[in-house]
Amino acid sequence: MTTPPERHILVVEDDARIADMLTNYLHASGFATTTCGDGLQAVQLVRSLAPALVLLDLMLPGQDGLAVCQQVRTFSAVPIMMVTARVDEIDRLLGLDIGADDYICKSFSPREVVARIKALLRRVEGNLLPPGKGVATATGWQIDEASLTIRWQGVVLPLTPVEFRLLHLLMARPGHVFSRARLLDHVHADVRDVSDRAIDSHIKNLRRKLEAAGATGHTVASVYGVGYRFDQP
Repeated sequence: MTTPPERHILVVEDDARIADMLTNYLHASGFATTTCGDGLQAVQLVRSLAPALVLLDLMLPGQDGLAVCQQVRTFSAVPIMMVTARVDEIDRLLGLDIGADDYICKSFSPREVVARIKALLRRVEGNLLPPGKGVATATGWQIDEASLTIRWQGVVLPLTPVEFRLLHLLMARPGHVFSRARLLDHVHADVRDVSDRAIDSHIKNLRRKLEAAGATGHTVASVYGVGYRFDQP
């Protein structure tokens, strides 16, 4: 069964050979694609195309992939998969200060790229989230799975897709302690060789955003040597 054609992938890659190879495999899997090789143009294309996912190379002319990712995160929660040849960048790419959702290292198999894209889209669409009716409310909170948004007293928290999945899981069972490994599996199920520092970075940013939203008494608490839990008054 092929992927519905309305799923549009923006491929940001300045190597024409790699871009052509990726688009050929994506087309064969039923995706529509747009390609560009410039970091400055990529941000505008995300605005105009509203793609289902962005496959974003780290090294680009104009501005690099990290800058593109950070700019996109100021206006869009589109899933972003970074492409890098530098293994030492992995934790940074997946940290919430950057806002990437996944990564793949060069040299890669194009079949693996397509498989990872499909897996990331499934996660974003909520297949790994706790079951629900799409919208949930409790004590001032509103969770909308369809739009990947969480509101506190009507105010939308500026969450990335990874942040949404992490906070949604924690809020589904207040007071329950989730191990770092469990949280890592939930938000990066298909990513290998990611250290616990990625989860710690996610939690740090979630705390900052909860505080900025004025959610007094609601926080992600650390349980030494085990993991994290969501506390509420």
